[in-house]
Amino acid sequence: MKLRLINPNSTDAMTQQIARSARAVAHPGSSISALTLSGTPVSIEGYHDEAVCVPPLLEAIRAGEAEGMDAHVIACFDDVGLAAAREVAGGPVLGLCQASVQVAMMISKRFSVVTSLDRSVPIIEDLVEDYGAGRACRRVRAVDLPVLAFEADAALSRARLKEEVTRARDQDKVDAVVLGCAGMSDFCRALEESLQIRVIDGVQAAVKLAEALVGGGFRTAKTGAYAYPRLKSADMAPARVSESG
Repeated sequence: MKLRLINPNSTDAMTQQIARSARAVAHPGSSISALTLSGTPVSIEGYHDEAVCVPPLLEAIRAGEAEGMDAHVIACFDDVGLAAAREVAGGPVLGLCQASVQVAMMISKRFSVVTSLDRSVPIIEDLVEDYGAGRACRRVRAVDLPVLAFEADAALSRARLKEEVTRARDQDKVDAVVLGCAGMSDFCRALEESLQIRVIDGVQAAVKLAEALVGGGFRTAKTGAYAYPRLKSADMAPARVSESG
């Protein structure tokens, strides 16, 4: 099967890291390709950055469908444009937050999320609630590092992540911790081994769920909210409102 990972930001080094993490767990029969969007922010940290990424993201998914991709993974923990992406795609489209939350709920009773900046906390809290995991998620924590720091300073990132995952384990009394940023993917296995707690990386969770959906023939439903966007001619557009001073 052919899976495409799309990094909504424009940092190619992060795309390469995401691809490594995906290929480490992918089935030998899966072909993994990874795409970096251009003209988007170098990192996604807030609602504005998300909004800027959506139009090129949708075009990339349309192009992937035309190339015969079986599924797409939006490789950002904010699940940027996920609902809109499912409208334009016939095959499954997965987001990192939803995928990792679903995995966490299947392998643990309670979990916490560790993300990058404090400003990301309410975004992730809302997503977790939307996905029906509000009761299972004890807390969304932040290590107070920008997204690009995980690539630029691996030692500091590793130390901050270890501290916060330890707090989640000991203070939140959880069975698992979800890493709430695609840029944290490289640190997942080492954290799990050193801290003796299940640590879930969204990239790998999304890839394995994508393989399962494709393998089971589960395509995106097209009879309701995720139906293909309606084609609209110019004469159907609402009249423009002009202002005069």
